[in-house]
Amino acid sequence: MTAPGRALEHMRAVAPLVQNITNYVAMNPMANILLAAGASPAMVHAREEAAEFAAIADALTINIGTLSAAWLESMVEAAAAANAAAKPWVLDPVAVGATAFRRSAGERLLALGPTLIRGNASEIIALAHRVDSGKGVDSADAVSAAESAATELARATGAVVAVTGPVDFVTDGTRAARIANGDALMPRVTALGCALTGVAGAFLGAGCERFDGTVAALAYYGLAGEIAAAEAAGPGSFAVRFLDALAGIGPDDLDAGSRIEGLAG
Repeated sequence: MTAPGRALEHMRAVAPLVQNITNYVAMNPMANILLAAGASPAMVHAREEAAEFAAIADALTINIGTLSAAWLESMVEAAAAANAAAKPWVLDPVAVGATAFRRSAGERLLALGPTLIRGNASEIIALAHRVDSGKGVDSADAVSAAESAATELARATGAVVAVTGPVDFVTDGTRAARIANGDALMPRVTALGCALTGVAGAFLGAGCERFDGTVAALAYYGLAGEIAAAEAAGPGSFAVRFLDALAGIGPDDLDAGSRIEGLAG
């Protein structure tokens, strides 16, 4: 496995352009987080240009948090364009099991072959098994409960699947890893999960190998949460310190602070 610090160093050297078709809540924090990490964010979602821009960007991320019919068509066309241009793209299936519209959208996007699928346990279970799971954007399931579904989903789609939570689980259907970095304050700040999708997209867009790059992105993000939480008084000060931590972590810091457990396939 590539050292996470090396992946971070490479991502920053490339400074990839990441197109994010994300939700209204996440746009501002996601852009700031990508800038702090060392990437270049672009929030381009209009159907008139989303597909064209996907061919220009180094990576595409798609988040169905504030889904609409028009945005779904933009997502589908942008994902198809990313595929045609051999660009990686990440699917964040927010609350995919909550409604029929979301389940249908998840199936359409899944059929386009994402490079990476990142979600909480309930979202991954719903996407893999096409069942209603979770309560809105929150997970009703533990990460461990979704590990078999994630492996099944990775094998069926060819995507890397990341289940994020207190201890993250990443698999490509053959390899697997758990990442224990993070802090309990992170879920208390809106859009941090959505922004993680963008950071993972940045690592992939920089050319990092998709499994190793995903693991490195999650370890980096979780370590930033730990550093921010150490001096934060609560969610508000944490959010500010989190940006500073993302910018301040160096490759050696990440290698020293990562808590990654590689698992047998």
